[in-house]
Order: sequence, then structure tokens, then C-alpha cells
Amino acid sequence: MQRNQFLNMMYIAKDGNVSKRRIKIIKIVGDSFQAYCFSKQVKRTFMIESVLAVVPVFHKEREVV
Repeated sequence: MQRNQFLNMMYIAKDGNVSKRRIKIIKIVGDSFQAYCFSKQVKRTFMIESVLAVVPVFHKEREVV
């Protein structure tokens, strides 16, 4: 994971609920990271150990032919 990277993430909360989120990494500190969560539209702190899966989001630019 890198700063300013967009990711799709599967995350398990402390209460056991699993959610799928699209996030943008803000900063990584120790065993947690801050990210903007597009699902909740707010900055959140996530624990790295609670991340189940991460897939980078690639933006393709469209070509005009």
C-alpha cells in the first residue's frame, strides 16, 4: 500500500461485520493507516491486521480515435 493509492478493500470490523470499501490511502503509521473511505465519504483509520483483501484500482484513460 502506498500514499495516494486507490484501493478496493475487504475489511472486518471489531464486531465481525465484513465490508467492501473503495479507499484512498492518506498515510500509514505502524500497524494502522488513514484513508478516505468513498463508501462513508469520510476519513477513517483502519487496522492493517483487519484487512482481508486489497485490490489496486487502475484508471484507464480513454482514447479518442
